Amino acid sequence: MGAGRPEHRKLAQQAHYSATTLADAAKGDRLPSLDVTLAYVAACGGDRAEWESRWRTVAAESLPPRPVSPGEPEERAPYVGLAAFQPETADRFFGRERFVDEAVTRLRSQHFLAVVGTSGSGKSSLLRAGLIPELRADGTSRPVLLTPGARPLHECAIRLAPLLGVNAGTLMADLAADPANLGLAVRQALVHHEDDLPPRTEVVFVVDQFEEVFTVCDDDRERDQFIGALLTATRQGGSRTRVVLGVRADFYARCAEHPGLVGAFQDAELLVGPMTSDELTKAINQPAADSGLVVERALTTAILADVAGQPGCLPLVSHALLETWRRRRGNALTLSGYLATGGVRGAVAQTADNAYKAFNDDQQHAARRILLRLVALGDDTDDSRRRVRVDEFDADPDTTAVLGELVRARLLTLGENTVEIAHEALIRNWPTLRGWIDEAGNCCSRSDA
Repeated sequence: MGAGRPEHRKLAQQAHYSATTLADAAKGDRLPSLDVTLAYVAACGGDRAEWESRWRTVAAESLPPRPVSPGEPEERAPYVGLAAFQPETADRFFGRERFVDEAVTRLRSQHFLAVVGTSGSGKSSLLRAGLIPELRADGTSRPVLLTPGARPLHECAIRLAPLLGVNAGTLMADLAADPANLGLAVRQALVHHEDDLPPRTEVVFVVDQFEEVFTVCDDDRERDQFIGALLTATRQGGSRTRVVLGVRADFYARCAEHPGLVGAFQDAELLVGPMTSDELTKAINQPAADSGLVVERALTTAILADVAGQPGCLPLVSHALLETWRRRRGNALTLSGYLATGGVRGAVAQTADNAYKAFNDDQQHAARRILLRLVALGDDTDDSRRRVRVDEFDADPDTTAVLGELVRARLLTLGENTVEIAHEALIRNWPTLRGWIDEAGNCCSRSDA
């Protein structure tokens, strides 16, 4: 490496990797992980950016992803990538059984539960692919899943109206008129359908990405109405409503600004921390095994090492595994395939860079506009993704092509006429997008000066 080669034992003290690991990296027999490469370079006084670029070039060329044949659709992949697991992908969701059991147990004895964790800790997946299937399986719970968006009370009305058999607009007006009407509407609906439901059936509102009431909803009145309706429904006498909120930890202070939430959070928090090694090993190996695949032991060991002490890595792990699956050899997911993806830290950037570089100039400009539109800049919090209606974008061919390709690459996800970044991990881990965001933020700062 142009920076010199001190003895590996001395180098290990600076790089925080074993001398054996560094010696293996220096041999050149196989591509070392990006983390090992950069640690080696830093210890040698080399240029990290230059060597990261070299590493990515070699990794991408060493084992490109296999093309997906018409008879082998992407839906068969054992991993979901950046996006959260959904109820329909619960059969691939492993490693969080302990937290799911805890959430179910807590909900049996309390009407309100706040699931709190850092971005990338797996809160959404736990709620969608863990908790909701369990609630449906017990037969006495009717989960109603929603994300607040710009109009949280309106979204609540849309999700609940089919259960009540009423018009969403009418229900919205009732909820806005009196926060007590949400719990009342739930009880009336359950009584109306009691012949078709088990005794004491309850409605469980599962509000994922609750922080959107602060990042996306600009209407203070509707925000307060939404929160008030949820909390009141859980506190009414004879309540048949339970509420679960999924909240990003960096928005905890914003929640504490609302007096009702302060009281509700008392003794009602479930903190989602990192997976243990055993849990992560199960999340890596079990989906592959269920699909008739095997995971090299060296691959599992490498992932465990790469994420050790790194919070919020689960979406990155899932994306790296999806890209590794695309580079599998026969029925085996291999360490070499994983290294070719860029690893946990590099796979997202590599996928995004490849998609972006494939666009022509006009499409690259469109990609920048689209992605910046899908980011909500943080105010004393990390930047967040923003859900936008598809019809709010131009219908020109470049925009359509870019949206389609970014969805195909699983960097964006489509909802009911909406599109959003698959996970905030893309915002944090793709340097190109991070640069655009910083540039846009600087422009805003100059215009405000």
